[in-house]
Amino acid sequence: MENIRIKEVKSKSDLNKFIAFPDKLYKGNKYRVPQLHSFERSTLMKEKNPAFDFCEAKYWLAYKDNKIAGRIAAILNPKSNEIWNEKNMRFGWIDFIDDFEVSSALIKTVENWAAEKGMTAVHGPLGFTDMDLEGMLVEGFNETGTQATLYNYPYYPQHLEKLGYKKDVDWIQFEVKTPKEVPEKVKKISDLVLKKYNLRILDAKKPKDILPYAKSMFNTLNEGFKDLYGYVPLTEKQIDYYIKAYFSMINTKFVSFIIDEKDEVAAFGITVLSLSEALQKAKGKLFPFGFIHILKALNKNTKVDMLLHGVKPEYQKKGVIAVVYKELMEAYINNGVKTAITSHILENNKDSYQMFSPYETRQHLRRRIYTRHLED
Repeated sequence: MENIRIKEVKSKSDLNKFIAFPDKLYKGNKYRVPQLHSFERSTLMKEKNPAFDFCEAKYWLAYKDNKIAGRIAAILNPKSNEIWNEKNMRFGWIDFIDDFEVSSALIKTVENWAAEKGMTAVHGPLGFTDMDLEGMLVEGFNETGTQATLYNYPYYPQHLEKLGYKKDVDWIQFEVKTPKEVPEKVKKISDLVLKKYNLRILDAKKPKDILPYAKSMFNTLNEGFKDLYGYVPLTEKQIDYYIKAYFSMINTKFVSFIIDEKDEVAAFGITVLSLSEALQKAKGKLFPFGFIHILKALNKNTKVDMLLHGVKPEYQKKGVIAVVYKELMEAYINNGVKTAITSHILENNKDSYQMFSPYETRQHLRRRIYTRHLED
């Protein structure tokens, strides 16, 4: 590996190169959806991301023949290790040319830091929190991704497996066809559930109408997700960060909040108009013209991403989520939406699959978390 050099990212210039590298690697690829550079920068900067209140992170660039050939991030999340009784180092933001020496040098750098910090395993791709992009694509390489998913070339998992990494868990996403009308069975279940549990549907006309319920929504997310793979509850500071980052942009037509007797969010679903094509045209940048493509996508679109949903534990397996998706499907029908891409669902979470059983679906993507125990 004499012609491979690993450089830690420490300067603003290096961080910009770290963020921009995938744009060169995937130039001309019609399936990858680039992230906005400004958003990536905010996530990766200690001064801006509240996850750094308890996380440590390092980033590296790989150079081959003095040209950038790869990148990787290592994240130490002590809260996750405490909750799940593990000693894991996370890796993420991993991209590399099809050169095993490059991928090996990047992974070994993370493993070395993990060993220095007393960790016993490395797993990923993962971010600081579950709100970050996670999971390596293993099926669906010829499908256009979403703004909330990673894309990678088919050789990525091959390199990891050659390095001794094995499947830990898979997530699946589905494409759902919007029906001509919501099935009568779903409407009846929805009406029964609302009456039985004394729930109501929040009538939100503008983002300010849901803002009073934003923190309650994240509390429901924390409670509902706490037993799912690797989940770490968001702190108050993180919740404030995400509310500020996202809620002003929410289109209330495509949001469903179910409110209980305590005036708390019993269940919710957040859908956003697809920005996949717009972000591809913007090439990761809002200016000078990227914002125009995004505004167009937000005004007229036949495709949506089911970004996030959650149910309080006491309302799970009681049909409450059917109310959420009945409301969303009606919104899709009324607004000319033809297809929706679900959020990622753990492959063994059969209950979540049932949410879409009344509708026509197909698998869209499969993404994987890989793990290697350092003593192996």
